[in-house]
Amino acid sequence: MIKVGVIFGGESVEHEVSIITAVQAMNFIDEKKYEIVPIYINKERNWYTGQALREMSSYKDLSLIPSLAKEVVLTKKGDEFVLQKKNGLFKGVVNTIDVAFPIVHGKGVEDGSLSGYLETIGIPYVGPSMLGASIGQDKVVQKQVMSASGIPVVDYTWFYDHEYQNDEEQILKDIKKIGYPVIVKPARLGSSVGISVAKNEDQVKESIEEAIKYDEKIVVEAMIKNLKEVDCAVVGNYEDMECSLIGEMLTDNDFLTFEDKYIGEGGKGGKKGSTKNQTGGKIATSGFKIPAELDKEVEEQIYKYSKEAFRCLNLSGVTRFDFLVDTKAKKAYVNEPNTIPGCLAFFFYTPKGKKYTKLLDEMITLAIKEYKDSKKKVTSFESNVLSTYDGSKGAKGKLQP
Repeated sequence: MIKVGVIFGGESVEHEVSIITAVQAMNFIDEKKYEIVPIYINKERNWYTGQALREMSSYKDLSLIPSLAKEVVLTKKGDEFVLQKKNGLFKGVVNTIDVAFPIVHGKGVEDGSLSGYLETIGIPYVGPSMLGASIGQDKVVQKQVMSASGIPVVDYTWFYDHEYQNDEEQILKDIKKIGYPVIVKPARLGSSVGISVAKNEDQVKESIEEAIKYDEKIVVEAMIKNLKEVDCAVVGNYEDMECSLIGEMLTDNDFLTFEDKYIGEGGKGGKKGSTKNQTGGKIATSGFKIPAELDKEVEEQIYKYSKEAFRCLNLSGVTRFDFLVDTKAKKAYVNEPNTIPGCLAFFFYTPKGKKYTKLLDEMITLAIKEYKDSKKKVTSFESNVLSTYDGSKGAKGKLQP
């Protein structure tokens, strides 16, 4: 049986969202085929494992986690990937895993930090590579890459916090050129954290100050007229991709908020909904009408750009793309990718007949295949240049002090 280490949590403002997504996913992984090993990273970046971490009730008081699970480090010993006891005189093996399944959200984990660590260890893992994860987390870099690939994005400007503090006047002029209203965002966060709409210069100043609390890098985007917000997920890799159905976002707010996404019945307007997971907890799947009501031309654009963006951003696993649609102009813009989306976007595939368990199985199987394929590539040479290297000399002779 394949042992899957589901990694979640981390030092991120989306810490709790990661817990929700991971616990739900663990309850839908096929236990006839996989053995699930939960691996929780707390907000101090300490790693824990133990079966109690599969229960939502374990997270009501995060300070009690050390009493419910064992603190570990993930490392490689021989041909095994082991969770080794971190503390104590005898640092024995607590468990082993065959493949890692990161279900993390936000800066510090989803941004390539975790995948880079997993690549260093050499373990197969689900989801985007370090490069794909890094690009996918940065709302500025992803726009630059997509624009270079001919994928439409909205007008925007961006800056660092110190640039705003040193030259506020110029940055406000750049924003004015885009035209109000605008959306102000921390460039490397998700789940709508720190995002706000500004309809004039006074509001944009307030919005920038709010965004700077969360990130050094800020992006300001034009708001689309005749707006309809939709989403489309893609599962697979550069070789083979499958789009989900397109979902239309429903909200009474100017954009889909954190509450819309994760607190199903807690928002305003009564448009919210949720799906019940096997622990009895509710995961918001609202704000979504699936399939969305769209003009056929726009629908084709969304499917086309979803696959093109998935490819050019170097993604793998499952990604949910947020789109902004100008319904009058019949034009779709890619807003941003969510490389490890909340609920892993399973509810976009369910109406197609693909159950969550099947989606998870496909993602794990793909990770193992990609790992095996990567092993066929040349990663080192038999010759050892150090065997003839004289440390006192450089390529052009003796090194100068």
